[in-house]
Amino acid sequence: MSSSRRSAADPPRPVTISHIARTAGVSVPTVSKVINGRAGVAPGTRARVESLISEYGYRKSGPPAGGTTIELVFAQNGDLPGIEIIQGVQQVAREHQLGVVLSGSGADPGRYWLDHAVSRRSLGVVAVAQLDVEEQDQLRRHAVPFVIVDPTHELPDDVPFVGATNWSGGRAAARHLLGLGHRRIATVTGPGHVLSCRARFDGHRSALEEAGLTGRSTLVTRQELTREGGRTAAGDLLARPDRPTAVVTGNDLQAVGVYQAARAAGLRIPEDLSVIGFDDLPVAAQLDPPLTTVHRPLGQMAVTATEMALALGRGERPAQTGIELATTLAVRHSAAPPAA
Repeated sequence: MSSSRRSAADPPRPVTISHIARTAGVSVPTVSKVINGRAGVAPGTRARVESLISEYGYRKSGPPAGGTTIELVFAQNGDLPGIEIIQGVQQVAREHQLGVVLSGSGADPGRYWLDHAVSRRSLGVVAVAQLDVEEQDQLRRHAVPFVIVDPTHELPDDVPFVGATNWSGGRAAARHLLGLGHRRIATVTGPGHVLSCRARFDGHRSALEEAGLTGRSTLVTRQELTREGGRTAAGDLLARPDRPTAVVTGNDLQAVGVYQAARAAGLRIPEDLSVIGFDDLPVAAQLDPPLTTVHRPLGQMAVTATEMALALGRGERPAQTGIELATTLAVRHSAAPPAA
């Protein structure tokens, strides 16, 4: 093995996927795709990763002995549609010939899902729920690794999570509208205690400040991340004499509500009102007109979280405890230059 690749600072064998990703300058999901023969990797990148796999003598490990399931835990009564997350977890489970158990957390004080996960000796927990300290401690006591997807609040440094670049996404949405010529841009954001909502709004505000548009707090309203929340907020905004020419929402469900309020007010999208959402749920492309929105890679977030949980179960230490996957703007037909 070349001395340029391994030094005293390198981790001992067995070499982990994280170390290969770090050395190749790519993400852990990219290395996983190469190892598992999946598409979506550029030929040059694939060749570089395969060369490192061969050089390090990496061999794909199976999951730890004892269990055959991965626990996917959603918050009870949560608003987040989970089909993409379920599909992402199932994708990794199929590769390892594992089952997926879908559970709910938050409403049952008995934490039935937690007792079952321990008794089943689950290989890992992927939580789209914000596990409390007691739940985390119990999982640790029984050596069940867990990863939180899309945390709603700040986590301790030792809690693994997978999120998205919400701040960058919020900025990209506002910049798109500014580039189209909008200056009266309203924001419908979610609850202030939700981490992703704060990040999205901060990114939006940063773009407006860069453009010299400050002091427009009257065009900011907070509502629940639901269709009803978006409709209520937009009904108020659109009734004002200086109504906005564009609205950025906290998620796609709020955007659906904005569409409804705009049509009730006799406004056309995008001719009279431009709208941009966040998440890029399946409903976004089905709206009329199709919604321009910030794509959050929910499926890949689930894949990454599941692979991380299984790696933790094998005793691998990830290169970083928290991973944020990139958001991108999905431009469709709900945003246009403002009417003259």
